[in-house]
Amino acid sequence: MDLLNTLVDKGLRRELPTREEALAVLATSDDELLDVVAAAGKVRRQWFGRRVKLNYLVNLKSGLCPEDCSYCSQRLGSKAGILKYTWLKPDEASRAAAAGVAGGAKRVCLVASGRGPTDRDVDRVSKTIEAIKEENEGVEVCACLGLLSDGQADRLRSAGADAYNHNLNTSEETYGAITTTHTYADRVETVQQAQAAGLSACSGLIAGMGESDKDLVDVVFALRDLDPDSVPVNFLIPFEGTPLAKEWNLTPQRCLRILAMVRFVCPDVEVRLAGGREVHLRSMQPLALHLVNSIFLGDYLTSEGQAGQTDLDMITDAGFEVEGAGTTTLPRHRADALSGGRGTQDATAGPGCGSHGTAGAAGCGSHGGGGGCGPCGGHGEQEQQPVGGVAGAGEGVPASRTDAAGAARTDLVAVRRRGAGTDLAPNA
Repeated sequence: MDLLNTLVDKGLRRELPTREEALAVLATSDDELLDVVAAAGKVRRQWFGRRVKLNYLVNLKSGLCPEDCSYCSQRLGSKAGILKYTWLKPDEASRAAAAGVAGGAKRVCLVASGRGPTDRDVDRVSKTIEAIKEENEGVEVCACLGLLSDGQADRLRSAGADAYNHNLNTSEETYGAITTTHTYADRVETVQQAQAAGLSACSGLIAGMGESDKDLVDVVFALRDLDPDSVPVNFLIPFEGTPLAKEWNLTPQRCLRILAMVRFVCPDVEVRLAGGREVHLRSMQPLALHLVNSIFLGDYLTSEGQAGQTDLDMITDAGFEVEGAGTTTLPRHRADALSGGRGTQDATAGPGCGSHGTAGAAGCGSHGGGGGCGPCGGHGEQEQQPVGGVAGAGEGVPASRTDAAGAARTDLVAVRRRGAGTDLAPNA
């Protein structure tokens, strides 16, 4: 296809495709799917080789969020049967993080529900960051605490944070249909504050909320303009009882096309396959590794992921390798731009070479409310409309997602009952 040849050439040169080209990727047929994956895979390998970075979520504070994000199980008024607990102590969070690091994660993502942190919360998280770094040499830490106030990003960086996550989630045009307690502009401002403080910015999206192809392209181009180092791509986890519980709009093929489009628009950025991959990609997850260069290991914030060892086996079986702690994640030009090799990052590794230096870089993210970034799924009291037209013309609810009566399969979503905040061993 001329389209794919053009997109590969542009991706190898870090040249932005047109919106029409991005839309055309989403409009490709299932017969063309493997060609699309192969083309985007060339771009992925140019900048990241066959390495897969592992990230691990630690939910510092679960539930009881005052924001009304309709996709989130921790939202205002939620009746979801999720774990609810206040702040983990620094040593508790450090133990949880150590489980992920032992499983191969090189980045720990610290997430807390809420609109945003108080100054006391920042002090608390700073102590947690210091405890994690003291116990796990060389680990990267990404904080995800919601909307930031002046000076808070600087304080997190001073405490040792490497990155900050705050997702845009969907297009500016449709954001008000998802959340009313804060604005799209609030989210953009927080990402910019993190960047101004010298933190590696992580910001992504949630697909499957009923958005149109145009919405998907709009949010990905907005992310490209913000220029985060990491772009997590989440697929809606439609928890039963949430405002978006009936939004089962995704097929594995649709998910792969979305990931390919993101890779073409953000060729040299860490693209992370985040929440909902097990629910929507299922047995097609290994194909997604040809498009993304980063995944979460084990469980998410309020939902279970597949077994950690299964993740590791999948990476090996698909012909990829886990990125080591001594490997630079980002291509040289992006690593150099991060404050002259700030923190543990080593800018000596060239694009896609997979060579080992002294460290790594970039990324966190997933579903979340005003504060949380990790994949969770929503749970609310009132029904809401999806943000736009159903994704993918004529797709409807995938057959594998319904029972004999045609109702959505809610048993595919499992609430997390282990790890941080529980007495059970974490999934790592």
